[in-house]
Amino acid sequence: MEMLVPILWAVLGVILIIAEIFTPGFVLLWFGIGALAAALVSIIGFGYPLQFLVFFAISIALTALSRTIFNTYFTRGDTTSELKSGVDALPGQVGTVIAASRGAMHEGAVKLFGSTWTAYPAEGEDRLEAGERVVVEKVQGASLYVKRVRAIPEWREDTLSPPRGETEN
Repeated sequence: MEMLVPILWAVLGVILIIAEIFTPGFVLLWFGIGALAAALVSIIGFGYPLQFLVFFAISIALTALSRTIFNTYFTRGDTTSELKSGVDALPGQVGTVIAASRGAMHEGAVKLFGSTWTAYPAEGEDRLEAGERVVVEKVQGASLYVKRVRAIPEWREDTLSPPRGETEN
């Protein structure tokens, strides 16, 4: 029976390491390594209490270290920022004026990501003219407040112009 214990620890370790492939978390690998360490302690001849202590100590230590390492090296520096989507992602995006300003409020229309939005010039901006590139300053309700794009960086020119053979609507 004593010779069976290291084999059982090793089998448990291999099963946990293989099971890691099928789980979304990154924990079973460390418990598999802990089980293999316990198998080594068992082969050396130490008793069950030390085997379980080594298993839990190594498993928990590796789990804690991996969380620290992953948080330090594999996440963004600013953990308060979150991925913005929908209307929250519009400020800072560049669109095209498709209808010039009209009326007392200088209401126009801007095409952004294939959708047409009611747009107003931001404070201090002149009327919007069709064909101009504008950047979204803020979103208020279903309306955009935009500023003219003064200069487009070279790296953005390719992404802002329509593909060859197509015209922008």
